Amino acid sequence: MKNHYLLLLALWVQLAGFSQQVQDTIPLQDSVDIILQEDTIAPVLGQAALASLKPLHYEYNRNRVKLVAAGNIAGYSLSMVGLYAAWYSQYPQTSFHTFNDNREWLQVDKVGHAYSAYAWSYASMETWRWTGVSRNKRIWLGGLSGAAYQTAIEVLDGFSAGWGWSWGDFAANIAGSGLLIAQELKWDEQRLQPKFSFHHKSYRSKDLNAQSNIMYGERIYERFLKDYNGQTYWLSANLRSFFPGSNLPAWLNIAGGYGAEGLFGAKDNVASDDHGNLIFNRRDVRRYRQWFLAPDVDLRKIRTNSKALRLALGALNVLKFPTPSLEFSNNRVSWNWIHF
Repeated sequence: MKNHYLLLLALWVQLAGFSQQVQDTIPLQDSVDIILQEDTIAPVLGQAALASLKPLHYEYNRNRVKLVAAGNIAGYSLSMVGLYAAWYSQYPQTSFHTFNDNREWLQVDKVGHAYSAYAWSYASMETWRWTGVSRNKRIWLGGLSGAAYQTAIEVLDGFSAGWGWSWGDFAANIAGSGLLIAQELKWDEQRLQPKFSFHHKSYRSKDLNAQSNIMYGERIYERFLKDYNGQTYWLSANLRSFFPGSNLPAWLNIAGGYGAEGLFGAKDNVASDDHGNLIFNRRDVRRYRQWFLAPDVDLRKIRTNSKALRLALGALNVLKFPTPSLEFSNNRVSWNWIHF
């Protein structure tokens, strides 16, 4: 479960990656000119003219390459050392081994791995774009960074007695980075954006609340990072990107979500103490998957001339905008007025 601290790290990396872009973005007046061009020429020249408005291009800058490379190495090394000191050093170590956790948590944790790998890779790719390296280098250097970082964590898991190398986690890491790389190679843009949302869970039953506090923590930030019952992972599609000839707003997305309920243990809702004595038994609580469909907002497509606001919107785009949603679970359809 410590891998879900990568959610917080992914948000920080998103912010760092976009901040590099904002430092050298287009001047304010140029930004206004582009907005006027799109509104004016679209009815006359159609979408072919809009396609000619290329994304911002950076010239190759050797000093920026050195800066980003050094920053990646330093940040990667410090995060690994810090993670080992704060987490792995507190638990017994053993020889390298594997661990099959594919049946745990109804695979919500696996989706979380894919999401974190994507978010890290996206921020890294955008930072490499700022250096002006070639398109292929930007895609592959940035795209593989998320999987590489999380694979290093899997190696640490492999030497920890309480866990082990998980092939399921590794596959999810590759899938997250692969989603970014495939879209960039195919479309030169990210039309499908993994996102994350969270809502705090509380229960009428005292023993369920107590077990949640033990497993997921009592503080809101702990629940945000670890409570699988409150997490939803989304795949948000930008409609205008798929239908460029339409009059759909550029910021309008449609998102499919995945979550789960009733998770008070990895495989079942039973817990024992160190002596094997049963201390929690709620087999009566059903564990089930949830599927969602909801509108969404691509915050990157909201026009603004404020550099600070562009930075904030780009970083926050890894989170799902709260909207109503349709829920498919327990063989029925239900409606959520606001889904966080």
